[in-house]
Amino acid sequence: MGFVQRLYKRLPSVSSALAAEEWKNEKPKTPSRLSFFRRRIRLKGNSSISIPLGFLLLFPSVVVFTILILVLKHPNSPGRILVPAGTPPSIRKISEKHDRVFATGCQDVLAAAEQPRANAAFVVLARNKELDGVIQSIKSIERHFNRWFHYPYVFLNDGEFEQGFKDTVTNYTSSTVEFGKIDPSMWGYPDWVDHEVAREGIRKQGDAAIMYGGMESYHHMCRFYSGFFYKHELLDKYEWYWRLEPEIKYFCDITYDPFVEMARANKTYGFTIAVKELKETVPNIFRYASAYKRKNNIKSQGLWEMFIEPQPEKQATSSDKRLKTLPNEILQTEPGHQNIEDIDGEAMEGEKYNMCHFWSNFEIARLDWFRSKEYNDFFDMMDRSGGFWMERWGDAPIHSLAAGALLAPRDIHYFRDIGYRHTTIQHCPANAPTRQLPRIPWLEKTTEDEKERKEEDEYWATPDTPKENGVGCRCRCDTDIRDVEGKEGSCFAEWVEVAGGYASP
Repeated sequence: MGFVQRLYKRLPSVSSALAAEEWKNEKPKTPSRLSFFRRRIRLKGNSSISIPLGFLLLFPSVVVFTILILVLKHPNSPGRILVPAGTPPSIRKISEKHDRVFATGCQDVLAAAEQPRANAAFVVLARNKELDGVIQSIKSIERHFNRWFHYPYVFLNDGEFEQGFKDTVTNYTSSTVEFGKIDPSMWGYPDWVDHEVAREGIRKQGDAAIMYGGMESYHHMCRFYSGFFYKHELLDKYEWYWRLEPEIKYFCDITYDPFVEMARANKTYGFTIAVKELKETVPNIFRYASAYKRKNNIKSQGLWEMFIEPQPEKQATSSDKRLKTLPNEILQTEPGHQNIEDIDGEAMEGEKYNMCHFWSNFEIARLDWFRSKEYNDFFDMMDRSGGFWMERWGDAPIHSLAAGALLAPRDIHYFRDIGYRHTTIQHCPANAPTRQLPRIPWLEKTTEDEKERKEEDEYWATPDTPKENGVGCRCRCDTDIRDVEGKEGSCFAEWVEVAGGYASP
């Protein structure tokens, strides 16, 4: 039996025989077209890890494609305008219902400079110690505008200007320059206020760490710019003014005359930045501004709404129709009974100040508006309230609330095309596509070092890349801070609302 079993095991099985027969009859397979890409490649010569060759070839292509999509989609990419329709532009156009940009992109500045000038001047409030900041500002405005238009400067000071200050300033411009001293009646404490009480109010603001609140000179400056600068004798002969501050920068070439365009469009006041005021500096300013408006029965022309909090729509309910609680019954009820509404201590006539104002360190305006009876009545009421001493009222909210009460959106111009920076706040527009012209070099003569002069000029030879809906001319913006249009604390949205909304998505 053992011999038979061993012999049986050595015989091939039926299945093995069939498999062998099939193997003999099988035709050789044709290699797959993708077999090349399925070949595995070792990461290193002696590595046990391998990856398909197809993945190795495909991965770089995916990376390049992804980067290309991100670049085209990025809002700052010049190639973004090539993306098919459906993606909204990063810069939105504002309705031209009440206002429009005077010049989109660059104009023929030499032709514009040959046209008649407006009766206008730059106004600079400065002290001798601010000479370096004044030089910075003059160099900037001369480079970007006044080297072509040559508008005069009026410098004002509550003290005497030193001769060195005058000589240096005059050397930095080819325009006429006048220097004036501010009369004590326009600077300092008025006769009708208790000086010691006013000083104590300022000291308390300093103790409370209110920004500039403890600086007596700052209070004087705000009051002067609110109600007196336009009364100075050196400004009597002018119809327009452009305020210039020390240590400011302009970023774009202004190749048209803003004064002429303001007059042509029948504008009264122009701004380039609108932001919110610090609440602790003006806790009661709106109370008095609203009282002036109510006392004189002034109806809003559409601009006042820029400076008030939006009113939420209230749905009427059946409970609102019930009879009012009688006085004796009110005394006996608990707080909140019958939904008696709380009184907002900051609201006036149901309106509440949203802290917005035009940033007045840049403004171009008609002087006859400031000289008008309506504006001066407004200022006198605000002045008599004591807010310039007991609080830290600035000229910016004074100008803005006066404009809100007395003017309409059609009277205001937003200089969206002018790039401007003061301290850490800037507005700088994108350049307008297809509307840029060759730059005219300007080697500033007061810089003695020839290399430095050329470097200063060459910096402006490479403006920013134009973008869709851009309006600027040869702008080169600072990149260390965000534009105020998209920054928290900006009042750009409030301006757009009263100006008619957006014209594009």
